[in-house]
Parts: sequence; structure tokens; C-alpha cells
Amino acid sequence: MIDRLEIVPLTKPPRVTVRVPGSKSITNRALILAALASDRFPGELSGVLRCEDTEVMIEALRGLGFSVEADWRKNFVRVYGGEGDFIPAASANLFVANSGTSMRFLTALVGLGHGRYRLDGVPRMRERPIEDLLSALNQLGVRAWSETGNGCPPVIVETEGLAGGRACIRGDVSSQFLSGLLMVAPFARKDVTLEVEGSLVSEPYVSMTLAMMKRWGAEVEVKERSFHIRATREYRLCEYAIEPDASAASYFWAAAAVTGGNVTVSGLTTNSLQGDVRFVDALEQMGCRIVRGDTGITVQGGPLHGIDVDMNDISDTVMTLGAVACFAEGPTTIRNVGHIRHKETDRLAALATELRRVGAEVEEFADGLTIAPRPPHGAEIETYNDHRMAMSMALIGLRVPGIVIENPGCAAKTYPDFFADLERLREEVSPPRHKEHQGEET
Repeated sequence: MIDRLEIVPLTKPPRVTVRVPGSKSITNRALILAALASDRFPGELSGVLRCEDTEVMIEALRGLGFSVEADWRKNFVRVYGGEGDFIPAASANLFVANSGTSMRFLTALVGLGHGRYRLDGVPRMRERPIEDLLSALNQLGVRAWSETGNGCPPVIVETEGLAGGRACIRGDVSSQFLSGLLMVAPFARKDVTLEVEGSLVSEPYVSMTLAMMKRWGAEVEVKERSFHIRATREYRLCEYAIEPDASAASYFWAAAAVTGGNVTVSGLTTNSLQGDVRFVDALEQMGCRIVRGDTGITVQGGPLHGIDVDMNDISDTVMTLGAVACFAEGPTTIRNVGHIRHKETDRLAALATELRRVGAEVEEFADGLTIAPRPPHGAEIETYNDHRMAMSMALIGLRVPGIVIENPGCAAKTYPDFFADLERLREEVSPPRHKEHQGEET
């Protein structure tokens, strides 16, 4: 991939239908669930996203002794487990790059094993907190700790299986801690009760986890911030189809808003498992027309005005809305998303810096920011090796000449074909279609 990419503005508003790749969040959950079911029910997953984060997860599962076969021409993956133990390997040294879902889900998963496991990642991953998950695992009978003692990876897990019982876990840093524990809890030796202390960020991702677990046969009772999971010690599903990625869809919906175009994303409806489909609600508040159909959602751009919005539940789309806000009349305030400072980069600080670079006035505060649009101009955009920064800021270039994205290849973390698909917005009728051989939450 080239080191820098200039985005050429569109000459006219797009009128296209888009099919984005499969959901990363659903793919990585499905891989965990399929692995746990696979000793009796080999897991067959269709619509699988192929990207850095999902390939990291697949390689880690192989490192734990699972057999994973991938046919990327069909976006199909089959998972086979070992016999007897839930985790075939008694030891493993796993590298997860900068995949937060992989680090959190796999740390919980290896708690079911019998042996010693180490999980590590890139330097940024070593700055991302995980202590709350480790504390909960220790409450459930697993020895888990941060190798350096700073509450961040590398992580060491020594275990003889998950005992079960009751554990308290904070929910204000990452909902992935809770999701990881939920998925493995049915395999504890006795029932598990998880109680969330304080607020829970990104609740739709927990709802996604619960819905998928129930499809696999898990029995979960939810009472406010308490989750009781029966130790059935099995999942019972063979086939699962993964829906398109709503976070990826947000860029094309936003493209319609920025350019005044008409863009339909097929395969996503308001009944999606993914909370990020509600990004279109924010665009509607800003002045776009939204058509919510049975086979897709369409955004028709129009005159935009600033809004004041709580984006805690759809925080992966904060940067996308930040780009749209540059073209609105009046300021836009985004609130209650302080947890995204712990993502691939400090996303609030990074977004504020890069929006100022293109001319916006930005006030940054602890859990959000206010964007006051000014006439935007070209600039070289630093991406901080964050896929969402690269994809979001590219949207400004659809209207403004001179927008150059540095390190555009970082988009491969979740959407390898993004820039090729974005270029297809120039086509009159043909949709930006995802190549069949290729293919994030807090």
C-alpha cells in the first residue's frame, strides 16, 4: 500500500447502492462461539470479514489448537475443535497486533484451558487497559495478571478451567471485557453471575453478544446490570451468517451527507444486531432524509445543521460524524465518549487535531468535543495508525481538494478494500462492491 493517498473530490453527488464487507464485531464473536461449539458441532461461518483483526483472531485460535479452514473466495470459515478440553493446547504465546476484540475475547477464552498462556500485541496494545477483565477472571477462579504490573498487556493466564461463581466488573472502560466473559461463562464448572459496576459503555455490543450466545443455545438471565449464565457447558449451532458491517456502512452514509448524494447500503436494516445502524439517526437530526427499508438503508444528503448528541452507544462512528460536522451550519457537540481515548489511538485528541488541520475550530473536553465548522481546506492527515481516522477523514476529501491521507494502508485493520470502494462512488449506477476474496466497539 502507498504511503500517502490524495482524495480527489467528486464532481457530482453519488447515486449508488453499496454492499460493505461483513461485520468485524460479529465475525470475531462468531469465531469464539464456533470454536467452543466445534468439538461436537463444527462451526460453519458465512459472510466472514477478512481483515487484519479477524486474521489475528483466526491465527490465535490455531495457536490454541483449533483447526480453522478459510475459503476467502467465498468468505467462508469452518472451525474444528479438539476432543475433551475446551482449549486443545495446554500452553500458547499469542500475538494479537492491535486488535482489542482479540485481546479481550482471547484472554477470557484461555481461562477455560488447562495450562499457561501469554497474550501480547503491538506497542499501542501495551498501553490499552485490561485490568478490569483480569480482576474478574481472578474472581472466577483463574490466575490472570499483567506481566508488567501496569494493568495492560502482555497478559499471563494460568488456569485449570473456569470455576464459576460471582464476579464484579467495571463497565466504563470497555464493554468487550463483559462480552468476553459472557461468551465463555457457559463453560464454567458452575453457573456464573456477572455484575457490572457503574456505567456500561457501548451497550449495543453487549446486546449483540447476548443475542449471538442465545442463537448458539446459551441460557442467560439479565436483570439491569446483572447477568446470570447457566453452566450448560456447550454451544449448539453449526451454521451462522454474518451481516454487513454497520461501522463500515457509516462511511458511505456519511458520504451521502457530505456530498448531498443518495447512497443505499444493502443488507443492513433497523433490525441489525449492530447498534451502529443508528448512526443514520444522527444524520437525520442533521438534516438528511433516511429511508429505512427491508433490504437496506438509504441516506439522501441535504442542507446540514449542527447537533448535540450522546454517542456512547455508537462510539465507533464518532470520527465519521466529526467529518460530517465540518459541512454543517453551526457547531456539533459529541458527548459521553471518553472511553474512545483507549482505542487504537486517543481518538478524541487525534480527531480534534486533524479537524483543526483542515480548518475547523474544535473544543476538546474530557468525554467529547465541540466542532465549529469553518471553510475547510486541504491538508495532510495524520492517521495515527488508526483505521477509523483514515476512513473518516477521507470523507472530507470528497468535497475539499488537497486532502491527503497518510498511511492509508492502516484501513486494512477492518476494511482492506475501503479506498477502492470509496473511489467507486464516482460510478453512476454500479455499487462499490466488496471483492469476494477479501473482506470495532469498545
